[in-house]
Amino acid sequence: MATFRYLEEKLLECLQGWKQRTLSWAAKETLIKSIALALPLHVMSCFRLPLSMCRLLDRHVARFWWGVEEGHSRIRWVSWRNMCRSKHEGGMGFRRFEQFNQALLAKIGWQILSEPDSLLAKVYKGKYFPNGTFLSATARSRPSWGWQGVLYGRQLLERGLRWQIGNGRTASLLHSNWIPQVHPWPVRYNPRVLPAGGDPTVSEVISLDGGCWAEDKLGQWFEPVTCNAIKDIPLPRQNLEDKLIWHATADGVFSVKSAYHLAVSVERGIGRWRQLASWMDKPSWIRFWEANIPPKLKVFCWQIFNRVLPTTEALRERGVEVLPRCPVCWAESETMEHLFLDCPVAHALWDLSGLEHLGQGLPRHTFPLFLKRLMNIVNQAPLLMKVVAILWRIWRSRNWVVFEGKQYGIPVLMRQFHQQFEEWDSLAAVRLPNPCAPLMGHQSSGVHSRVSCRWDGATRAGSHSAGGMVIVDDKGATVWAAGIQFPHIDAPPVVELLALREAILWALRLGFTAMQFEGDAKVIIDKINRADASDSQMGVILQEVINLLAVHSGFCIRFVGRCNNRVAHLVARKALSLYPATCRSFDFQAWLSSRM
Repeated sequence: MATFRYLEEKLLECLQGWKQRTLSWAAKETLIKSIALALPLHVMSCFRLPLSMCRLLDRHVARFWWGVEEGHSRIRWVSWRNMCRSKHEGGMGFRRFEQFNQALLAKIGWQILSEPDSLLAKVYKGKYFPNGTFLSATARSRPSWGWQGVLYGRQLLERGLRWQIGNGRTASLLHSNWIPQVHPWPVRYNPRVLPAGGDPTVSEVISLDGGCWAEDKLGQWFEPVTCNAIKDIPLPRQNLEDKLIWHATADGVFSVKSAYHLAVSVERGIGRWRQLASWMDKPSWIRFWEANIPPKLKVFCWQIFNRVLPTTEALRERGVEVLPRCPVCWAESETMEHLFLDCPVAHALWDLSGLEHLGQGLPRHTFPLFLKRLMNIVNQAPLLMKVVAILWRIWRSRNWVVFEGKQYGIPVLMRQFHQQFEEWDSLAAVRLPNPCAPLMGHQSSGVHSRVSCRWDGATRAGSHSAGGMVIVDDKGATVWAAGIQFPHIDAPPVVELLALREAILWALRLGFTAMQFEGDAKVIIDKINRADASDSQMGVILQEVINLLAVHSGFCIRFVGRCNNRVAHLVARKALSLYPATCRSFDFQAWLSSRM
C-alpha cells in the first residue's frame, strides 16, 4: 500500500511538472518508463492526462508490441491507429490513451447524473452548480484539476446521452437528444408553426389522452423522416417521467467500453484513415476471431490477412536488404502466395494432410483472399484447426531455414504437424462451451391461477406490427382471443413487450384478479421478473409493465417455449394481415375455432 501511494505521488508530481513545462524530455521519458505504466488506470480515471503524455504512453505500448532491441527499433508493420481499431474492423483492439482517458472521465459524469445523492455529486454541486444542473455547469474561475477532467469527460458523455420519453414534460422538443434514429441532433423543424413562448417540451406532440403521438402536429412541425422516427418510439399509458439513458448500450447504462468506442468514432468523423484488409468485411472478422483456435494462431492469421507477415518480398518493400529468393526452394521470390501454395514443401504438406482438395477453385493470386474463402468453406472446428496448423507448420519450417539453417524432411514436418494438431485440438475441446440445455420456464412468485393468458408479437419490416393474446383454461381450451395492431413500430422486442402490456390491460378489463401470463420472449420475461427496467429501446414500457404487476399481486409471468405458444402466434400473424379497422372488430375466437 505504501508503494502504491509513493507511485501515485510521483506520478502526480510528474503530471504537475508536465503541465508547468518544467521537465525536460529526457526526464519525461524516464518518469514514464518507471511509473506511468504502473498506475495509468487509477490516475486516468480521476484526471485528464496531457496529450503529449498520452501519445508517449501509446508509443511505449507500441514498442512493447513490436519488440524493442537496444540500439535500434524493429519494423512497425501497421500504424498504431490501425492497431487500435476493433478486432472486428481488422485491428488488434488496443486502447488509445487519449480516448480511453476521456471515457474514464465520462464515467464520473455518469455517476453524478445517475447518483445525485452520492457524496461526489453533492460536493461538485455545492461548489460548481448549486443552482443548476450538471449538464449546464461551467468551469467557473480557478476550477480544480479534477473538475476540469470531469468537464472534459462530459463532452463525450453528452454525445451518448438520450432522453427516454415518458410523459414528455422534461425533454426539450428542439434541443434535447430524444429521437434514436435521427442524427445529428438537434433535429430540423419548421419554426413558423411552433408555439410561441420559450422552449417547448416533447409533451407538446403527445396526445392529451397519452399513450400515442399527436400525428397532426408532427406532420406540421417536422419533416417526414423525422416524423417516422418519432412514431417508432413507444409511449407508456401511465404518467412516467422522462429518463436520461446512455444511448450507446442496449440496456441504457453507461459503460467505459461503449464510451471509448464512441470517442473513437467521433475522432474518425474528424479525420478518417485507411481501412485495413479491404477484402475482409465485419462478419468475416467476427467469424475469424470467434473461431475456436489458439490465440497465437489467430495473431498469425491476422498477419496474413493484413499482409504484414515478414516474407522477403515484404521486407524488401520496407527497405530491408535481403535476398529476394525463397529461402526454402530458391526457385522464386518469396511472396505469401509462393510460400503457402506454390513452394514444394507447401505442396507436399497440403497433399499429405488430405486438405489439397479444399483449395480447388479458389483464387490463388492473393493468398489472404484465398484463406478467407477457405475459412468460409470450412465450417467444422477440427478441420479449420487443421488448415491453420498446416499454415503454421509451413511458416515454422521456413523460419528454421532462415534463422537456424535447418531444413527438415517432409516426414518429420508431417509428424510435427500431427503432434501439434492433436495438442491444439485437445485444448480447443476444453475451451468449447457446454451445449445449451433446454430453456426451462422461469416462474415468478405470486398467486397462480388455473387460467393463463398467452401472448406473442408479429412484425412486418418497415410497416407495422401486431400482438396476439389468448386466454386458455386449465384443460388448454381457448376461451378468449384478441389481436391488436401497433402502427409504425416494427422492432420485435418492443412489439413483444407492447403485446404483453395489452394482455395485462385486457385481463384487467375482463375482471381477472389472478392470471398467469405466458410468452416466449425470455429476455423480456427475465427483465420483468428481476424488476430491471434498464433498456435503451423499451425501458419506459418495461417500467410500466413492472408497475402493473407490482400493483396487481395476483398476476405473474412465466416463460414457455415457442411450440407451446403456437396459438398466440397464429392470432398475432392474423392480426398483422388485417386492415386496422377490420382488426378492431375481427372475431379471433371464431377464427381460431375454424382453424383448430
